[in-house]
Amino acid sequence: MLRTLLLPLFLVASIGVYDFKVPGLDGKPIDLSKYRGKKILIVNTASKCGYTPQYTDLEALYEKYKDKLVIVGFPANNFGQQEPGSNTEIKEFCTKNYGVTFPMADKVDVVGDNIHPLFKYLTEEAKKLGVDDPVIKWNFTKFLVDENGKLIAVFPSKVKPMDDQITRYLN
Repeated sequence: MLRTLLLPLFLVASIGVYDFKVPGLDGKPIDLSKYRGKKILIVNTASKCGYTPQYTDLEALYEKYKDKLVIVGFPANNFGQQEPGSNTEIKEFCTKNYGVTFPMADKVDVVGDNIHPLFKYLTEEAKKLGVDDPVIKWNFTKFLVDENGKLIAVFPSKVKPMDDQITRYLN
């Protein structure tokens, strides 16, 4: 009987970032478990936002640190309706205007009733780190996950990808 009770608790405790697989903008699945051993920067993005030029720095960060970092962008239309496009339009926009080569997921909700399970998990973990609610206040919030899949830092939209607040974790 005791063993039956412990198993569900173990399963709940073992959920982490590596348990998530999401559809990519390119039609291929993005399996976060394949990035074990690297840091992962998870960013909610939007194409018509004042922070959209951060795609340039995200790509530069990805290129500079790609041996130890992967960036995964998650387009979201939750703030100011600033990501109205289809997945095809978003992919074309990111490639044509910013040369994005890092993985981009299908458009998701990062807040609200339809929040994607990954972002629900990340916001819950962020609260454990002491990040104020709401964790995601706008587009281009950045979640940094360590090589073991543990959330180690959250950066608000205004923190640029190449800022020392982020790169100090990579040097």
